[in-house]
Amino acid sequence: MSTAPEVATHVTKTTAAEQAHPAVGAATSLLDAYTPGARFLATPTRTLLAEGVHAEVPHDERPLPHRMAATLADARRTGVTKPYVVGAIPFDHTAPAALAVPAALRTAPPLTADPLIALPAETPDATDWQIRPVPSPEAYGAGVASAVDRMWRGDFSKVVLARTLELTAPAPLDLPVMLQRLARRDPSGYTFALPTAPGRTLIGASPELLVSRRGHQVVANPLAGSTPRSDDLAEDVRRAAALLESAKDLHEHAVVVDAVHQALAASCTDLTVPPRPTLIRTATMWHLSTTITGTVASPETSALELACALHPTPAVCGTPTATARDVIRETEPFDRGFFTGMVGWGDANGDGEWVVTIRCAEAEERSLRLYAGAGVVAASDPAAETAETGAKFRTFLNAVGAEL
Repeated sequence: MSTAPEVATHVTKTTAAEQAHPAVGAATSLLDAYTPGARFLATPTRTLLAEGVHAEVPHDERPLPHRMAATLADARRTGVTKPYVVGAIPFDHTAPAALAVPAALRTAPPLTADPLIALPAETPDATDWQIRPVPSPEAYGAGVASAVDRMWRGDFSKVVLARTLELTAPAPLDLPVMLQRLARRDPSGYTFALPTAPGRTLIGASPELLVSRRGHQVVANPLAGSTPRSDDLAEDVRRAAALLESAKDLHEHAVVVDAVHQALAASCTDLTVPPRPTLIRTATMWHLSTTITGTVASPETSALELACALHPTPAVCGTPTATARDVIRETEPFDRGFFTGMVGWGDANGDGEWVVTIRCAEAEERSLRLYAGAGVVAASDPAAETAETGAKFRTFLNAVGAEL
């Protein structure tokens, strides 16, 4: 535990006046101040920069939401007036999380409220990257084909299969420059850089909110069904329109929305689920999107409890969940670690935002491991799913100036 002086944490709410006259430099100053080892998280509601560690959420037999609540309560008793937990949770809930109450926390409105976010990021230095796919694209396609065969036999209905790229640089990585490029490319998304172990950082820009709670209001935004974007405007529009009419993608999306709806129904009332998805876009992908809203039934139910009830959704694992987990373990030749887990924040009141950990990489001194996955259903084509994961890699490859 750190003995650093405590800082009273707080959330800077963006008022209507601030939206009309955004605070120039408030959010980008936190982005500029990031250094490796700090915890940076930018969401559509706020920007956070956490430094130092007041207390870590322990790893023991208690459910994770109980451990986090106890850590926040202890922090409040020891003088932190408005404690937050910030960090990352792995895909496997039984593995240790990387969550901490920071010694100091600075907050600002969202990056999109700061006009300076429109300024271009520094161009990454030319780097002679060594790139090794794990598994190879051919092996990944074979894994997809095998899963499709099993689905036609009725073993399960969906699985999300991932592959990785291992990038090695001749010099130490410049994480602040990578973070700048990720944040400035998609400032309306969820950008993060979070330590997960000594010398290791989880860094990325996710488009997908798993769940948020603010007071009694609950919001979830499942994404499932996607297509790569095109640099040609007419082709980009055609792809977006085709995605909205794709029977395969609409079915995949409906499965995820139904699972999220059912999971939230146990803890929420007044749930509103739109009948058809809309589209959201990132710099590299179009996604089918549904925003589900509701009211938490009990104020004792925290955002993290809701997130743990939802995770893993069929969008990152598959269905049935237990069978899909087994297929993932059998097919993927690596440990997912924090990929397709959760990143976010929570406070002592139970409010928080938890985001699905996609479009990310794990960084060490000279190496990056990039992750990308695709939802595989009976109608999936191995070549198309391999191409989709390749397009998803582009978010991070563009941030480091690498090409496949």
